[in-house]
Amino acid sequence: MTDAPTPSRARSLRPPLRVVVVDDHDVVRAGLRAGLGDHRVEVVAEADDVASAVDVVRSTSPEVMLLDVRLPGGGGPAVLRELGEDAPPTLAVSASDQRDDVVATVRAGATGYLLKTSSVADIAAAVHAVHEGRPVFSPELAGHLLDLDSGAADGVADPAWESLTDREREVLRLLARGHPYRRIAEDLGVVAKTVETHVRNILRKLQVSNRHEATVWAIDRGFDA
Repeated sequence: MTDAPTPSRARSLRPPLRVVVVDDHDVVRAGLRAGLGDHRVEVVAEADDVASAVDVVRSTSPEVMLLDVRLPGGGGPAVLRELGEDAPPTLAVSASDQRDDVVATVRAGATGYLLKTSSVADIAAAVHAVHEGRPVFSPELAGHLLDLDSGAADGVADPAWESLTDREREVLRLLARGHPYRRIAEDLGVVAKTVETHVRNILRKLQVSNRHEATVWAIDRGFDA
């Protein structure tokens, strides 16, 4: 009888995460492709503008998207808006530390935001975190996150809340008010299956197990108003 694999060995036996890299600089894409493979991350496709990013994500269904913020054709937030429900968990990797870029990208749906000064190892670790629904941000951006108008009662932003899209926030608020999926679907003008998809994304991003825990999370932080 063989011994059961240890947790560290089990992690090493998992297949690498499949990612798409969206950046308009060849050297950045090449560097990430070369370096991420050492950290259980496989670059399966690349894109250099908004239109090609949308096409390649829809055709390859990656587990994570690495997204530059300033891109030809409208920028990183435009990619997330165009993809809508097709957008995978997204880590922004940008040279910009400007508040407007950070806010726009996170509100469009990015789960994390790292500066390009980050090491490949840090980016790889963030890829795995984002895939698990854990928000990751460069320390230099902390001030921007605190300044965001999150809607919380105390006015202080919560990174997990900021990782939710506008529609996911609407769904969470309605969940926190005790509305069933069918009522939420009617209120938002969508089908119940779409609401279920939103809830799955919410649970993943908040790192909770079920809608009850998500409701408690929202009420505790004042996001149910």
